[in-house]
Amino acid sequence: MKIIDVAEFYSAQGGGVRTYIHQKLAAGKKLGHEIVILAPGQQDGTEDREGGRIIWIKSPHLPFDARYHMFWNKNIIHSILDREQPDVVEASSPWRGAWIVRNWKGKATRTLFMHADPVASYAHVFLDTLVSRARIDWVCSAFWAYLRRLSSEFDATLVAGEWLAKRFAGFNLRPPMAVPLGVDHRLFSPEMRSPALRRDMLAHCGLGPEASLLISIGRHHPEKRLNVLIEAVGIANGHRPVGLFIVGDGISRALTERKASHVPHVYLAGEIDDRWRLSHMLASSDALFHGCASETFGLVAAEALSAGVPIIVPDVGGAADLAEIDYAEIYTTGDAMAAASAILNLLKRNRQNLSARAYEAAHLRIGPPEQHFAHLFDYYQNLTRKRPP
Repeated sequence: MKIIDVAEFYSAQGGGVRTYIHQKLAAGKKLGHEIVILAPGQQDGTEDREGGRIIWIKSPHLPFDARYHMFWNKNIIHSILDREQPDVVEASSPWRGAWIVRNWKGKATRTLFMHADPVASYAHVFLDTLVSRARIDWVCSAFWAYLRRLSSEFDATLVAGEWLAKRFAGFNLRPPMAVPLGVDHRLFSPEMRSPALRRDMLAHCGLGPEASLLISIGRHHPEKRLNVLIEAVGIANGHRPVGLFIVGDGISRALTERKASHVPHVYLAGEIDDRWRLSHMLASSDALFHGCASETFGLVAAEALSAGVPIIVPDVGGAADLAEIDYAEIYTTGDAMAAASAILNLLKRNRQNLSARAYEAAHLRIGPPEQHFAHLFDYYQNLTRKRPP
């Protein structure tokens, strides 16, 4: 089976999307499928990677983030699809790429994989401290109508988490199929924990080894609510020494730097592309501190649990869907005071017990990436069999 992913937000400088795409390419080769990625980029070109191909299409930059580009010329993409003759075409965002796929005249099965909840990523982030999320959803009724129409034009709609499948179904999208993501349990393991690395990370935060170390991993974007995390750590430091080690970069980096400059013991480490190094940093932390309430699957939270690291997460979203009282503290989304209380509550608990419960939960609830892609490809194969010739 040949699968083409029209990946509007794939970038050579990307984070989670890039990791996922590379895993998909490798899994396709292992499972006997040909995976081709169509990605907007600086120049036209073809790249062999992980047993598949990436076809770059020269496209303009996104106006708000020069690391990313946006599809523009539909005819170029249609001509590539005509030439490649895929069995399945996946649109992995609900924007221009999806409409280009929808308007292609080919006979392939078409799927829409929603890797984000746009209303939660933007409207909730900017407005949910003023009005309820239910009210915001109502105000965004025109967008839900748009998404319903788009979803109805595809053979299937997919998401990475059960919670989002239920949310989208509540707005009458084509019933979404949930295919949960996976974690590399060999890479994200308690064995990666290093007391020396922990001391070094705390030193970057201006603290000694007796302090507690929280880590946050993700791009600098309003949906990650890093301002809430930084404010919460400032509050928590009034009670006990806590360092916050922030990994990532992005469009709101300057705002994050400004916020962090007023709060002691917060260190911005920037982008870390080395997954091996990142796994050691995560395992060496005392807890993951997470702010995003809109992701479809809490991948960073899942990686933390796999490493035996307890989590402090908001009460909505993919990370919340993974959280249990045995190894987590949950706080009201966007509330720095509640987040600070969650920090202090978790740090009072027995770290060894939290770690053991986190590790057990990860191995019971979260499969490896290969399992995710096997389920995804099997689902696609069944769709192609049902499609009329």
